[in-house]
Amino acid sequence: MVLQSTRWLALAYFTYFFSYGIFLPFWSVWLKGVGLTPEIIGMLLGAGLVARFLGSLLIAPRVSDPSRLITALRVLALVTCLFALAFYAGNHVAWLTVVIVGFNLFFSPLVPLTDALAGTWQKQFTMDYGRVRVWGSIAFVIGSALTGKLVSLYDYRAILAMLTLGVASMLLGMLLRPSILPQGEQRHQEGAGWQAWRQLIVQNWRFLACVSLLQGAHAAYYGFSAIYWQSAGYSASTVGYLWSLGVVAEVIIFTLSNRLFRRFSARDLLLLSAFSGLVRWSLMGWTTDLPWLIVAQILHCGTFTVCHLAGMRYISARKGSEVIRLQAVYSAVAMGGSIALMTMIAGFLFEHLHQGLFWVMALLAIPAIFLRPRVSAQQSVAS
Repeated sequence: MVLQSTRWLALAYFTYFFSYGIFLPFWSVWLKGVGLTPEIIGMLLGAGLVARFLGSLLIAPRVSDPSRLITALRVLALVTCLFALAFYAGNHVAWLTVVIVGFNLFFSPLVPLTDALAGTWQKQFTMDYGRVRVWGSIAFVIGSALTGKLVSLYDYRAILAMLTLGVASMLLGMLLRPSILPQGEQRHQEGAGWQAWRQLIVQNWRFLACVSLLQGAHAAYYGFSAIYWQSAGYSASTVGYLWSLGVVAEVIIFTLSNRLFRRFSARDLLLLSAFSGLVRWSLMGWTTDLPWLIVAQILHCGTFTVCHLAGMRYISARKGSEVIRLQAVYSAVAMGGSIALMTMIAGFLFEHLHQGLFWVMALLAIPAIFLRPRVSAQQSVAS
């Protein structure tokens, strides 16, 4: 069966983030349901975070030929599905450690490789990345909301059943044939060796530092906003609505991104994201009044979505296999490592500064403004 390439890509994003919308919020609930203590749960989730970082950094760059991206995605989806099924085999801590590490190791490279496929296809035909990527945001909300409802109706076992359904759907979707196959380049030697990696990082260090600061600042929001808002007197349902508002804003900007930012360069978008971060995190440190929290959540489209669009615009202007390698580094460092590191720092800051934590996150936007990479004319028009 042949599927239009943009729809194939949208389906890949949808099924991945549907699965991730189940795994990210609810996996600790499943681990608790099988009888594990909070200390063991924390250890397992920490091992999973390390595996996610290593998977994006080490596995994704192994695909040096863009023409092999779809095959790589299919193989990773198959292995991920097998590890999901392995959760049914037993609840021993040693077994769960192996399975969680394996699941995250092969699940995480799917995002940088799918984004690399999007960047490759953008060179072959006109494609509005935002309108395709938005299906991932929509799927995350659907997956988490549906799973939460099923858990409340039944019990924790619905989580693993939904996760299995999600990753199996992802594999089946990727087995379909896209109408246009990605074109490869015979430059395999470019991606080999430490020298190529060092050169990649040196050439793009400003970009990587900038996006790491802007995305890393979200660690305070991801880890402590719910606790902070509940301590201010808001109910769990209100906190959930505020989180949903951020995702809705994200969906709208992804959908309209080509129309809104057609004339923006990656450097311009990073400036907009940095100013959004400066305002958003300052608001969250300043007040917990609901009208201002609504404004802060709407600004999620600036702090996260615009920054990610800038990253994709910058990366898609690279050459051949460099797209894949830089996408892997961006996913591992900016979207994984920086958030993991800042989460640990944020825990210490929140304990001692409480809402002052968000003022510290606001300060991260200032060096990001000056670290923005200079871009060529080609990058300013890349979509």
